[in-house]
Amino acid sequence: MPQGTIKSFDVQTRTGSLVLDDLRELTYDADTFDASHLMELRIGQRVRFDLEGDAESPHVTNLQIVSL
Repeated sequence: MPQGTIKSFDVQTRTGSLVLDDLRELTYDADTFDASHLMELRIGQRVRFDLEGDAESPHVTNLQIVSL
């Protein structure tokens, strides 16, 4: 399961972006955030997630907080 860091999160739209460890930036939509059952995300927070779709247009799914 890939990991990344939250770059942005809009509370109103429940959308945002994250940066992978290889510095690629991906966005996540409100459906992905809502399905995570999280209340909020903080900039700089580590997350893990699944990717669906092809390499040209991957879609972030199954967003989870990384915990120890």
